[in-house]
Amino acid sequence: MTTAKNAARAATESPAFRTIARIGYVVLGIVHIVIGFIAISVAMGGGGEADQGGAMQTIRDTPIGIFLLWAIAIGLAALAVWQVAQAFLERNPDTKKKWGYRVKYVGTAVVYLAIAGTALVYALGGSSDSSQSSQTFSAQLMSTPGGVFLLVLVGLIIFAIGAAFVVRGITRGFEKHLDLPAGVARKGIVTFGVVGYVAKGVAVAVAGALFVIAAVTHDPQTAGGLDAALHTLAGLPFGPVILWVVAAGLIIYGVFCFARARYARM
Repeated sequence: MTTAKNAARAATESPAFRTIARIGYVVLGIVHIVIGFIAISVAMGGGGEADQGGAMQTIRDTPIGIFLLWAIAIGLAALAVWQVAQAFLERNPDTKKKWGYRVKYVGTAVVYLAIAGTALVYALGGSSDSSQSSQTFSAQLMSTPGGVFLLVLVGLIIFAIGAAFVVRGITRGFEKHLDLPAGVARKGIVTFGVVGYVAKGVAVAVAGALFVIAAVTHDPQTAGGLDAALHTLAGLPFGPVILWVVAAGLIIYGVFCFARARYARM
């Protein structure tokens, strides 16, 4: 077991692997920037799916789309592996036994793998509809014993994840994972991080709330992913303005991911 852990640690700490993992942050930034611009289109009354699927479709339609999709899939897969390694190969004895620490990293890895999987589907010529998948999942779950309760639980978990993003942004909790330069550059990166984390948190929290509403109203059509959440924001009083702000925040989060690729502690 020790030999296997040492081998895994050596692999994930190699310069080549870390470079690929850092590329994962870059492509993650690209995905968020594309989603942000699609969300702006929605705010202006245009079409498009402001989620991972819509972003992948938009990327695939570019001249270098297939190359970017493969880069997204490989980079985020490597980043997911690194996250798992952080969870289970951490040398620090103070964090090694904290399951909350492990759950956070593993949960993040699952999200990265999901986005990588979506990129792979589009790179191979396929497509996906996250809103339809969410609605199908909600309908199937509600048809099972205790399904309504489970769907509420799913919604609350997603809402909590969104709230955690907001808190991490407001408290600047992300700074401890970065080796930032001093001066104006640091202030700029931190500001982008705060705005980006809060904006993403709001969008994720709304998506979680939609699952809860779907369960309470017994209407699976209400449930949806990020695209449904952003469309919901657009339908609120002053919705287009709110969506503009959130969309700009998602773009800023994408730019922050570029800085994260450079300064993340790995």
